[in-house]
Amino acid sequence: MGVEFAGGVDAARAPRRRLVRRVAVWTAPVLLLAGAFTTVQMLRPLPVPELVAAESVHTLDGSLTLPWPAHGQGAVRIPGSGDIATFGEQKPVPTASVAKVMTAYVILKGHPLGKTEAGPQITVDAKAVADGMADNESRVRGLVKGTKYSEQDMLKMLMIPSGNNIARLLARWDSGSAAGADAEAAFVAKMNAAAAELGMKDTTYTDPSGLDAGTVSTAVDQLKLAEAVMKSDAFRAIVSLQSAVIPGLAEPLVNNNTLLSDRSLSVMGVKTGSSTPAGGALVWASYKSVGDDTPLILGALMEQRVDGPDPNAVRSLALVLANSRKVIESVRKGLASTPVLRKGDVVGYVDDKLGRRTPLVAAEDLNVIGVPGQRLAVSLEVPAAVPHSARPGALLGVLKVGEGEGAKSVPLEVRDGLAEPSFGTRLSRLG
Repeated sequence: MGVEFAGGVDAARAPRRRLVRRVAVWTAPVLLLAGAFTTVQMLRPLPVPELVAAESVHTLDGSLTLPWPAHGQGAVRIPGSGDIATFGEQKPVPTASVAKVMTAYVILKGHPLGKTEAGPQITVDAKAVADGMADNESRVRGLVKGTKYSEQDMLKMLMIPSGNNIARLLARWDSGSAAGADAEAAFVAKMNAAAAELGMKDTTYTDPSGLDAGTVSTAVDQLKLAEAVMKSDAFRAIVSLQSAVIPGLAEPLVNNNTLLSDRSLSVMGVKTGSSTPAGGALVWASYKSVGDDTPLILGALMEQRVDGPDPNAVRSLALVLANSRKVIESVRKGLASTPVLRKGDVVGYVDDKLGRRTPLVAAEDLNVIGVPGQRLAVSLEVPAAVPHSARPGALLGVLKVGEGEGAKSVPLEVRDGLAEPSFGTRLSRLG
């Protein structure tokens, strides 16, 4: 009977012994796998942290309603701050002599001038003389074949009295060996290439003067060009002139942009345009001192037409000047330096891609020049390598408010510091 008892005990213990043996057999592999998994997780490269802005657009407090006319299209922009407002359908329409802004841009791009530099001599050809006698188009009269004028003087003849014959002459000169219509066509190709480079997607040039109704653009596109060409000291010096005397010409050049003479507007260009297909058009540039800054304000107004007969759009030109004056006065009145950020404001975060977000704060105050209600683009400039660890207050990246070269920026600080991911975080990550 005792033997039977001992056998019963052995039978009862057998499953336990088998379990222990199985555990012993599997423990080493499991520990080995666990060790390997831990090693792999610890050696895996950490994901690259990402800087994320809290907003992509910041709207200034308040609102500003511009006195746009009832018809046509327009746009106003401050280089650096961005667009203030647009008006009307931005559809391609004839530009008239506003096209000469691109003519000047292409000439200066290929033949740069300093602010007071005269530049190379350009010879008047027979076609420029003949074109100067044409009726019903703006031109410089009294030219003599074979006479030479500097590039600077030619640009004055182009932009101040809006000489169509000068636009075509400059196109032929720029094209060098090409002749006649082929030379002008080659220059027009350059105009369209420049428009494409500037992102003027709704603009097409068919001639260098704008007399052809096939030369079309929008107010928004014209401000892209205006912003680019106003970087030229030589161009700014010319388009701000109310008049100019050119040796060899019987008459002084007179600018029909009457806004240039009104000191309260601080208008310093850019170009008028008027024709039956285009009506009245104006691209303008104005300045206003705001604190220590004097920002450039750019605007365009197109398709301004009067009722009734209007030979050569003379009355429409007067209309676009009057309507532009109202817009300029309103923008200048509303323009101010406005607080956008204060030191310590949270403007974004560092995402370590492991579930942790660390606040980024402005390291200093930031004011932006704009008008009430203006929408400002916000973007982050990220360092080449975002660290996994940083002390509290460490500078990390820059927040830019606005667009282009004149955009305002503020350095960013890591508010609470960055710490390397913990052992548990490294071990548990699955991605």
